[in-house]
Amino acid sequence: MDIINQTNRTMLFEEINPEKLDLITIVGDVKGIDSLSDDKIKEINEHLLVRSFDEFLDKFSPSVYSFFNAVNQKVMYTLKKPEGIPEEAISEIKIDHSNDFLRMLFTLIDTKRSQGITNVDFKFENLLDMISPKKVMDDIRQVRKEIHYMYGQHEKLDDGDPKKLDIGDKLNVMFEDASRNYNNVMAMLPLAIEDIKTRLLLGRAQEETSSEAIQVGQLTIGESGELKIIEAPKSDNNELMLLDEATSTDLTQVFAEDYDSLSETPSPYVQDLVVRTFCPLPAVQSEVDTAVEVQNYNTYLEFYKNAKDDFVKTVKPLVEKILGVKMFFDQYAIKNKGMLPSMLISNAKLDMLVKSSNIPRLETYLNTVNAKNDFTDTIWFGIVPSVELENTGQVKVSRARFRGNEKVVKQDGNSMESLAMLLQVVKEYKVQVFFSFESGEETTFSSMATAGIDKYIDKCSVLTRKEYSEFAIPSAPNFTIIPKEKSGVVIDSRMLQTENGVELSKEKEDILKLWIEGVYVGASYVSAGIVAAYQCPEYLKGAFKNVNRDYPGVRFDIEAGDNSLRVVTTMTKEISGFTNTIKDLINRKNFGFIFSSENAQIQDSDIKRITVYKARSMAMSEDGFDSLYKTLVSTYIERLLRFQTGDFKHENIVKFFSNNPSSQKSRWLGTRGSINSIIQEGDDMSFIIDEKSNMCHIDLVFNGNVKNLEVMITKGTSAMKV
Repeated sequence: MDIINQTNRTMLFEEINPEKLDLITIVGDVKGIDSLSDDKIKEINEHLLVRSFDEFLDKFSPSVYSFFNAVNQKVMYTLKKPEGIPEEAISEIKIDHSNDFLRMLFTLIDTKRSQGITNVDFKFENLLDMISPKKVMDDIRQVRKEIHYMYGQHEKLDDGDPKKLDIGDKLNVMFEDASRNYNNVMAMLPLAIEDIKTRLLLGRAQEETSSEAIQVGQLTIGESGELKIIEAPKSDNNELMLLDEATSTDLTQVFAEDYDSLSETPSPYVQDLVVRTFCPLPAVQSEVDTAVEVQNYNTYLEFYKNAKDDFVKTVKPLVEKILGVKMFFDQYAIKNKGMLPSMLISNAKLDMLVKSSNIPRLETYLNTVNAKNDFTDTIWFGIVPSVELENTGQVKVSRARFRGNEKVVKQDGNSMESLAMLLQVVKEYKVQVFFSFESGEETTFSSMATAGIDKYIDKCSVLTRKEYSEFAIPSAPNFTIIPKEKSGVVIDSRMLQTENGVELSKEKEDILKLWIEGVYVGASYVSAGIVAAYQCPEYLKGAFKNVNRDYPGVRFDIEAGDNSLRVVTTMTKEISGFTNTIKDLINRKNFGFIFSSENAQIQDSDIKRITVYKARSMAMSEDGFDSLYKTLVSTYIERLLRFQTGDFKHENIVKFFSNNPSSQKSRWLGTRGSINSIIQEGDDMSFIIDEKSNMCHIDLVFNGNVKNLEVMITKGTSAMKV
């Protein structure tokens, strides 16, 4: 570990934010150069390297851009900043922890993980309404509560008191968050919807959906002693009659002025809305034009539903990438951090990266970080999600009798040709690439449980018996965050004006609902994440007692014994399991990096997480496909051999493999018995030097199976006896 201090840096071949720099751009022209400078590598790391999910959000700030189209009266969303539209007409919506859609997905994942139940039993609808106006308003109420509390603390203190200044800093941050959406009409719509509902349905019980007209009054005893509620006397300044006069009046003024100073096109209605949202009035204005308000409510609701629908459909591919990166880092779930997984993001589309004009740039980068005896920036793994998987057997319909799925233009996936081109390049630099197929119902656990793995094997057949086969690792199935059939979100119901007041309609057609159409995470993010995690001895220590802290987890075989039940993913079970027929098929083929959602126990504890069933590359072996750890060990040994032998010097290779107690081979043999020993029981390594061809042939024996490694010898000045 003191020589090769990391074996888990992973490169994501995916575009996250087209407005940010990418690998092709930073590397630049490489004509006539073999390697990049240290300064250039530092620059690449500054822009593209992340060591945590929060750092990823910070560096890449994934965003969606929106603008309004006056022709069709719609909000338009796009993942690329639209060109030819004035800067001031474009709104940038950051997809981060404060985005309600992403926050809802995080909550859903965490809740499902804590409950540990399958998709069929999980109540998705209880969490999906987090993006409805009501739940958005709930979040704002919490913010409002905190602002009022902090402001109250602030006002009690004397000017100049250091504590007052500290609270002032906190209030500034809170106001910054609150004011972020003053100019974003779309963000204000949920407030307007809930505001109208609150004012028109005031006094209703939580579950009631109708209200009679309200006239605020006061209880009195009449001249004859009778009880009467009479109309309360109106205040001169009804708008500013607030819950807590002491603090709220000032706050009202602060919010009103804050809105006026920050708003590009101030509107009295929106100013009142902001003030009412953060400084609510206890008195209802008696002069409410109910018909206008009901019409506004229904217009806002319809517009919000349609805009949210378009937003979700646009942002979903980006959100699935964001969730993928989160799941990669989530796999390293330990408190005592050791060899922390890191991710270098190309931020360029794969087909752009493997264009003949750009390949030299990728090669020069990999040559710089992977072909040196400095292993700090070495790339060990790659991730390629969303590889196209064609559907076969679809019947052509001549006449549509029923409403079916609309033909949606699919998001750009990665072609098998681009993947093969990438593998051709990275094989020289020993990068093992985890790839998964495009997300959808066809690539889920449920689909694999019924249809098996044949479609994956057929699709990947072009990658077998190639020089790069051992570096290609197909990962399946993909993970379902929200199933397509359970992805409906109720936004709210339309409002009706009645003789007695207003009510929310109970008619089915008046309930506004949008469909997210399912959210999925590519299996390659999780497969690369779990392999990157178990490279760390500290991570393995959490599951095994016999771990050698001097070695990475390159030789750890997750398929052996009960290893897969000890080293599990953070993903929750999705189905009750595969049938024995499907499992027999998977075992017979021994194909790919296959995940399993099975009922299992270890030491009388139920496993409620998804486990690894197979961990194979596309390299053929006697029993199907070869284990990915064999390639990893071979790469590790080759890199260590180059370092310790001064670039494969003849006499040093002999020392490396000799029976001398201080040789590297002897030290490895002496430390057998650990879960991550480089040489395990049943393993061996031997070498033959071919003087004529100047090659050293190394045979690595893994449990009886031989893997060959060849290195070119550097001749010494004096002849050595072997």
